[in-house]
Amino acid sequence: MKIHEYQAKQLFQKYAVPIPQGGVAFSADEAVKVAESLGEFPVVVKAQIHAGGRGKGGGVKLADSMDEVRALAGEMIGMTLVTHQTGEEGQKVQKLLIEQGLQIEKELYLSIIPDRETAMIAIMASEAGGVDIEQVAEDTPEKIIKVFIDPLLGIQGYHCRTVGYGLNLPSSILKQFNQMLPKLYRLFVDYDCSLLEINPLVITKQEHVIALDAKVNFDDNALFRHKDIVEYRDLDEEDPLEVEASKYNLNYIKLDGNIGNMVNGAGLAMATMDIIKLAGAEPANFLDVGGGASAEMVENGFRIILGDKNVKGILINIFGGILRCDVLAEGVVTAAKKTGIEVPVVVRMEGTNVEEGRKILQESGLSLITAMDLRDAAQKVANLVK
Repeated sequence: MKIHEYQAKQLFQKYAVPIPQGGVAFSADEAVKVAESLGEFPVVVKAQIHAGGRGKGGGVKLADSMDEVRALAGEMIGMTLVTHQTGEEGQKVQKLLIEQGLQIEKELYLSIIPDRETAMIAIMASEAGGVDIEQVAEDTPEKIIKVFIDPLLGIQGYHCRTVGYGLNLPSSILKQFNQMLPKLYRLFVDYDCSLLEINPLVITKQEHVIALDAKVNFDDNALFRHKDIVEYRDLDEEDPLEVEASKYNLNYIKLDGNIGNMVNGAGLAMATMDIIKLAGAEPANFLDVGGGASAEMVENGFRIILGDKNVKGILINIFGGILRCDVLAEGVVTAAKKTGIEVPVVVRMEGTNVEEGRKILQESGLSLITAMDLRDAAQKVANLVK
């Protein structure tokens, strides 16, 4: 789960991590009020969307007067902001963060992420802050500092010093940094984060270390422990079909292709998407209905696939184990009759009660196409779409 920058900074403030003064605004009038409360110029007007690269897309601008604040806020609220992370369709801006301007001496990069290869928590840092860190990692990987922490032991003083010395921080700054880093680590662990990133972490001309930016993502599977974080969820920033799928505990991710697919099991779903591509088509989604799906879940999954206007064909690939083939067939038939089918549907089923499932499909009166194996199914649906 992602949250906005202003929400991440609220968490930073809770852990006494230094941030610029500021506040969130949902209109031009509110933006002016926040700017007035700061008491000096320049101020920074920052669009709040769940994507990086906002500055390059025109979503971060300086204002030197109240008139500029009002004008910029009026321009940004309601605009469609396009960045390298939003794709060409962009994201509508509905809120702004208004912050004090800082006199920046140096920009750094800092992040904390889980490292699954080592089963440790990794701190990544670089002196090349404020730019595309992915490009830095590709072109000059030697500029990336990595420190690994055993989660059972937690962060130690030598971890902080290793990062600080690697960033070539002067002694006056190093002390502040060594106090701040354990607080960020504690936030990361306390809230089951999947990412904590500050780009840039700045050193001001007054020799203060301040988190100028803040990006925090959370492990969805741990949200039941953090009701306060769930309240930060912004459904306007998520795909409507993914929001709908989450209501029924369906693992759905929208993609850019035109072949909708429904599968039981994440591994089988990945393999199904691969074979769709091998057949010369593109998957429109990832949908794992799960091993214990009910007919109602299957029905909702099928309805959500049909809700994607880009879908020109559907491949249903089920290996009946816990989810029996007859249950899957009942769900598909019910959903198809309720919503109507205007695209070809290819069904490949094997496993428990497969004959009963095939009989339900055959007697449904629907124009469903059966396939003998996965390769056959993928090729049939790809050919039909072409």
